[in-house]
Amino acid sequence: MDEIVKKAIQKWPDVPACYGWLGLDSRGDWFLRDDQVQRIGNFDVSKGTKLSHRKLIEFIGRNYQQDDRGQYFFQNGPQKVFVELELTPWVLRFDFETRVVTQTQQHVITTQAYTDELGRVYLETELGIGLVHTMDMDLMADELAKERWSLKELKVKELEEKFNFIKSPAHEKSQSRVV
Repeated sequence: MDEIVKKAIQKWPDVPACYGWLGLDSRGDWFLRDDQVQRIGNFDVSKGTKLSHRKLIEFIGRNYQQDDRGQYFFQNGPQKVFVELELTPWVLRFDFETRVVTQTQQHVITTQAYTDELGRVYLETELGIGLVHTMDMDLMADELAKERWSLKELKVKELEEKFNFIKSPAHEKSQSRVV
């Protein structure tokens, strides 16, 4: 976490969290979701505006983390901005040395590969589960052929529970209000 963010949290410890305003798609792109976009529907229906400012994307990446409930958020100064996930909290690519790297540019160690009923491939890492980016499926196939990992099957609906994350913190928050 950035030092400036840590100082902001100390200075303003009680800033309310923000829900629904930031999304991460299955290609590792970040989307800003204003009120109008949120009124149209959930992230899978209405993504919003794709972020393209490199420094902002890097700032989000450095301050992206998971809380103890399995919700991912971006610590924006003193405010937690909970992230709507299209599929998984991590989108994984291979670098030139076939090391696995996240959308936040962190190299990770992988322990297991999975495939779902739609043929998508996931890797389990020390950070959690990540979807292999579609542009790297040829490299993934090469690694599977080398038997770098065994490939297990899972269902998309099992992802959140099996890997302890919440795709839509905004939905969870709205459901917790219903008594």
